[in-house]
Amino acid sequence: MDPDSELQFDFSPFVRLYKSGRVERLFTTSFVPASPVDPDPATGVLSKDVPIDPDRGVSARLYLPAGDGAAAAEAAKLPIVLYFHGGAFCVESAFSPLYHGYLNSLVARARVVAVSLEYRLAPEHPLPAAYDDAWAALRWAAANDLRRVFLAGDSAGANIAHATAMRATKEADLGFGIKGLVLLNPYFAGGEEPRDAGARARMESAWRFVCAGRYGVEHPHANPAGWPEQLKELACERVLVAVAERDHLRERGIAYAEGLRRSGWAGEVELHDAAGEDHVYFLFKPHCDRASDLMDTVVSFLNRN
Repeated sequence: MDPDSELQFDFSPFVRLYKSGRVERLFTTSFVPASPVDPDPATGVLSKDVPIDPDRGVSARLYLPAGDGAAAAEAAKLPIVLYFHGGAFCVESAFSPLYHGYLNSLVARARVVAVSLEYRLAPEHPLPAAYDDAWAALRWAAANDLRRVFLAGDSAGANIAHATAMRATKEADLGFGIKGLVLLNPYFAGGEEPRDAGARARMESAWRFVCAGRYGVEHPHANPAGWPEQLKELACERVLVAVAERDHLRERGIAYAEGLRRSGWAGEVELHDAAGEDHVYFLFKPHCDRASDLMDTVVSFLNRN
């Protein structure tokens, strides 16, 4: 059989990988431009694209709330949210309508500066590529003298946010501390909590695909709750974990929050549970009541002294 047509892994409806190494992308992402001059008419937020690591093609979209676009000194005093988009590590973009709209709304509501990272995707760039890109973005924040930094993300992006905070714990040379983590419907692949067996098998298989087998499903990147001695050292002051009742990842998020509490970590853990909702509902139904409730919770978390 022709290796260019023989499947190695079928990750429908996202991508297919063939034995030749050919990648067939089934999920297409559209892109929207930034608004560096004229603010978004709905939110008043200005945005512009900035390079993070040009040699690797890593960039980000920077968002400034209304009134701060021309006042760099004032913007520098605001909290900064380094955001990592979801998409199973292999689809979506910081520049898609889905994430551009969400970050616009978050920045307008919370009055923060946001940096939404365009990281490299699997399978062309399997993990740890996304982790390395996230670390480069955090170092970029340090080099630009930014303080009061929060790491945030949804699904796979929440996994990246946690991994970045753990790397900061180990390397500890940033010159500032991470204020908090916002983990929205986080994607962790390992653990023993009850879950639909079929969904669990698919999730674990997908994990091996996006990391090219480098990390097992009980590795700290996949199951941080199983490593309490590491969690205890997490380098931030507080963590918000948001889960959803109908999300097959719900138990993983709850296990993470409970694992932090049991580990002896000295920070504050907050758990937000959305009844009747599915995975990343707040992106696809941003105006529903529970999405509004979650936005209120995130805004409060970011602005708490």
